[in-house]
Amino acid sequence: MPGYGQFCPVAKAMELLDERWTVLVVRELLSGSTHFNDLRRGVPKMSPALLSKRLQTLTRAGVVNRSETDGRTSYTLTPCGKELVEVVEALGAWSVRWIGELGDGDLDPHLLMWDIRRTIAIEAWPRSRTTLAFHLDGVAPKASRWWLVVSEGQADVCDFDPGFEVAGSIQTSLRILTRIWRGDLSWQRALVDEAVTVSGPSEVRRRIPTWLGQSTLATVPRPA
Repeated sequence: MPGYGQFCPVAKAMELLDERWTVLVVRELLSGSTHFNDLRRGVPKMSPALLSKRLQTLTRAGVVNRSETDGRTSYTLTPCGKELVEVVEALGAWSVRWIGELGDGDLDPHLLMWDIRRTIAIEAWPRSRTTLAFHLDGVAPKASRWWLVVSEGQADVCDFDPGFEVAGSIQTSLRILTRIWRGDLSWQRALVDEAVTVSGPSEVRRRIPTWLGQSTLATVPRPA
């Protein structure tokens, strides 16, 4: 990528960060992804070749550290890379406040379910294995069914039936669940308006909004 030809520190930073997908790769690393396949799940529309290229660039720049253990490659942020947390959080908060409109092309069930999986408050879930089933309306059939499994302090998300007993189920549209997750719509309002249908025993239905919660940016204040 050609440089901007400016001494301005912002320009120098953007020479590295302004390449397509770069900041989103940093976002994934800040979110705890350390292996290539996990990084891919956070940027599902990014090609593996381009992800590899961006990781190489960030490694050369001293933002990412690449290591191998037992033949498996891991990527972690260096102290330099970790300093970008405030930049990424500020960009996210600014976007929530001022870019609220979501187009159909912005909705992605794979990214949504992956983000839910890694952000839920596992300590709020039962200690025994608990499975929630999701049925998302308005998407292709192969991407409409999801299962979130929490067991032994770990969460996993599947786009196929894992065969475990389902404690409860959630049916809604991809857009509504995305809006809830972003904080554009509260769980309470969605349930009152019947935009979301929650099924299962009464105790499970009551606790599902707490189990799932919302994204870390959901509490960002919106303009009046």
